[in-house]
Amino acid sequence: MTNYERIHPRKPEGIERKRAYLIGSGIAAMAAAYYLIRDGHMQGKQITIFEQDSVVGGALDGAGNATDGYVVRGGREMEAHYECLWDLYADIPCLEEEGRSVLDNFKELNDIDPNSSNVRVIFNRGEKQRQKGLGLKEHDVKQIMKLFLTLEEDLENLSVEAYFDESFFETDFWLYWRSMFAFETWHSVIEMKRYMHRFIHLMPGMSTMQGLVFTKYNQYESLVLPLKRHLESLGVVFQLGTTVTDLEIDIAGEKKTVTAIVYEQEGIEQRIETTNEDLIFFTNGSMTENASTGDTHTPPVLNRGKAAVWELWKKIAAKDTAFGNPEVFCNAIDQTKWESFTITDRNGKFRKLMEHFAEREFLPHRTATGGIITVKDSNWLLSVTVNRQPQFTNQPAHVTVAWAYGLFPDKKGNFIDKPMSECTGEELFKELLYHLGVNKAQMDAYLEDTTIIPVMMPYITSQFMPRRKSDRPAVVPKGSTNLAFIGQFVEIENDCVFTVEYSVRSAMTAVYGLLGLEKRPPEVYPSQYDIRALAAASKAMKPEDEGILQKIAEHILHKKLEHTTLEGLV
Repeated sequence: MTNYERIHPRKPEGIERKRAYLIGSGIAAMAAAYYLIRDGHMQGKQITIFEQDSVVGGALDGAGNATDGYVVRGGREMEAHYECLWDLYADIPCLEEEGRSVLDNFKELNDIDPNSSNVRVIFNRGEKQRQKGLGLKEHDVKQIMKLFLTLEEDLENLSVEAYFDESFFETDFWLYWRSMFAFETWHSVIEMKRYMHRFIHLMPGMSTMQGLVFTKYNQYESLVLPLKRHLESLGVVFQLGTTVTDLEIDIAGEKKTVTAIVYEQEGIEQRIETTNEDLIFFTNGSMTENASTGDTHTPPVLNRGKAAVWELWKKIAAKDTAFGNPEVFCNAIDQTKWESFTITDRNGKFRKLMEHFAEREFLPHRTATGGIITVKDSNWLLSVTVNRQPQFTNQPAHVTVAWAYGLFPDKKGNFIDKPMSECTGEELFKELLYHLGVNKAQMDAYLEDTTIIPVMMPYITSQFMPRRKSDRPAVVPKGSTNLAFIGQFVEIENDCVFTVEYSVRSAMTAVYGLLGLEKRPPEVYPSQYDIRALAAASKAMKPEDEGILQKIAEHILHKKLEHTTLEGLV
């Protein structure tokens, strides 16, 4: 980020007359509220955030206690070049250390305790995979190179499996890729292309997860809570238990203006009249909407019912094609769902088992992560990780919290003879223990004084569904006077969904766009044009894999990539 990008714009004329309403309270909405204050010179009391649930944070969650068990629905992998996220948290006070920011604390911790996975993959009930190569053959390399060269407009509505040959899906590259990013073969190849461009500097570390950074505690306490408290201190209003059901929009030619917000609170419908002086930010779509939890003895139930956020987007999209096409993302639950489970271990046996596989001791506030350990031959494609301990500020020293997930919830287990989606927390844990080499007779000892909370998420990878560019609305649609879209289902050139960075970038873009500020979000880190990143990636690759990066580097650095044919490269 340059110094120019850290400038503070002049106060917009008439900002005192404006009101801002944000629908949804995820990181995108809270970031937008902060940028309205910092760069838009708006008073906090002019900003209201509507949230249908009783807690803010959206997908960035974390809750529970040592007695009843902890639960997180998912985790966040971050890296040094999340320019928007770090811009935000450079200004947010740390809750643990007075006078320091969240970013100060975060960077110091990851500098002292950098992430690295000693064992990334296991198979055959606990055998550790030692080779670090990606297993790419010449044909696979050619296909990846071709993907780099292909324009997005030529990949619209195309899936990963429609693009790659079957041999590609047998490589360790794909195993690492899908278990890190939760990609399925039926997901959008456009999103895969974006990830490759955006994170090419991380490719050499795919087998060790080097270069990734993690929060000290769970994402709610590390990211959501400090931001929420700071916004509250500035006067921002959080209106919980409020479901927005419609936006009334006046459309005159290309001009679009929200004239009213319709919402329900405690079963009573209410409305707020708005003008083009007001600002409305809508987090369209949700990855965690209708998520359901089970417990040690009860499986979660897949909720296929109406989802308020998706229903609102459908209503808005029906008013104008510029507002996107939500059906592409929310109408294929069996392709967008997967299941996770959180393990609260109070007897220490599972902790010792995971230390064996991680090949390190889980010291307090050290060991960024035991590394995502993926079970290569699991029917569910299970992955498990133990992040920094304690993961919760109220977590006793003797308690360990681990997180696991499976990409194939409809398949039967290798040990448990039923689909993952029908399993109790205990059965999920036993399936994992089986793959970790624990004998059936020993499993009850691991279950003693252990709580397992499973979560089923119908829309968790909905943002990856094959799409056209027009299926996601622009952050500020053409002709919009007071409405912006934010979050994971908006169109932002070059950046990658399923990242916290994408949400914050959408918030910046929305605020600067609606207020007409002479400021833009920082540039997406162009790693595919960075000679240092390309050189380091080539050097770190195994001999059989390094050719791809060498050839791509040569042509990118000579500005020939977009005009070079695949045949010219190989």
